[in-house]
Amino acid sequence: MIITFYSNYFNHHQKALCEALNAIDEVEFYFVETMPMEDFRKGMGWGVDELPTYVIQAHLSEDMKRAAMELARTSDVVIVGDAPEWYVEQRIKENQLTFRYTERPMKEGWIKMFIPRLGKKFYNIHYKNRDKQLYLLGASAYAAYDYRLLHSYPGKCLKFGYFPVGESLSEDEVLGYKNNEPSADNPLKILWTGRFLKLKRADLLLKALRKVRDRGINFSLQIVGNGEEEKSLKALVYENRLDDRIFFMNFVKPHEVREMMEKADIYVMTSNFLEGWGSVIYEALSAGCAVVASHACGCSPWLVKSGKTGLLFKSGSVDSLADKLEKFLTDDTLRRTCQEGAYRQMKSMWNPEVAAQRIVDFSKGIMAGKPVEYEDGPLSQAPVLKNNWYEDGR
Repeated sequence: MIITFYSNYFNHHQKALCEALNAIDEVEFYFVETMPMEDFRKGMGWGVDELPTYVIQAHLSEDMKRAAMELARTSDVVIVGDAPEWYVEQRIKENQLTFRYTERPMKEGWIKMFIPRLGKKFYNIHYKNRDKQLYLLGASAYAAYDYRLLHSYPGKCLKFGYFPVGESLSEDEVLGYKNNEPSADNPLKILWTGRFLKLKRADLLLKALRKVRDRGINFSLQIVGNGEEEKSLKALVYENRLDDRIFFMNFVKPHEVREMMEKADIYVMTSNFLEGWGSVIYEALSAGCAVVASHACGCSPWLVKSGKTGLLFKSGSVDSLADKLEKFLTDDTLRRTCQEGAYRQMKSMWNPEVAAQRIVDFSKGIMAGKPVEYEDGPLSQAPVLKNNWYEDGR
């Protein structure tokens, strides 16, 4: 089986899935990189020092571009992410099995559908071929709702996402790093990482932690990143007299973030609905963190299961976030239950090896006229979920 994955550039978010596909004996795998990576992403550690042999850099030469076009025609299965449509137009027209790999299309609102150019583009890409062998690999729990309203991918929206890393340590090792006996001199460690952008809403965490501190609860917070909101975030820390508990660190490489997650007790993700997926949630769960996440993040409804792998707070609500943080900071049993549940969920189901094998098995089923169905996890049916589904974390 020849499987080819088309996307903008090869990076650490995709490498683990690609390696897993390439490792399957019956698969001949290729990744087509369609554009060079921007310098600012390289500066964030997104680059890969040495490209695997299965990567074709179509943007480097006409010969490589022609090879990529030929693979679009001859591959048994094609996965297309953020890549030019010309690679798959003919393939879809001929009803060859193709997966579109996307986040939700309307995370910025519906106004774009009233722009004629964008409306026409959406029709041609997502609606016109709705009856073809074209499936959606949703990198957001909200994608199925957006596409259903647009009458696209009927019954063909599947759970997927990004699989940036696999577990690097055993369960005993990961959970052994967690603080089982917090004290005044050894408080629980909270971690937040990302770019300091408005959509990331790091300010919510600082405001919530002031409430937590005022309730007499101890903690330590490490914030890793930089960006346009850095000055205002640091000012908020000093205004609320939290500088003895909250510490800032500039960006570090992805593997260093992973190591910090393995040593953190609680990971917090605060983004609003502009956050398509939220790969750091995936990574933090894999590292055995008790995760507190905004219900707006694309992966939150699928990966953060209340009281089992983490806790969800109502997006934008300081009070909701403070209450969930208090639960993890004061209930050792709940926190440990979620740490263990998070690690086991990612190891058993939400990982690149399971996702890769399911792509192969699902594709075989489609080709044989015997579709495979999964109850949960990658390639299971994505339920329709509206933005306002949240009610007290359930």
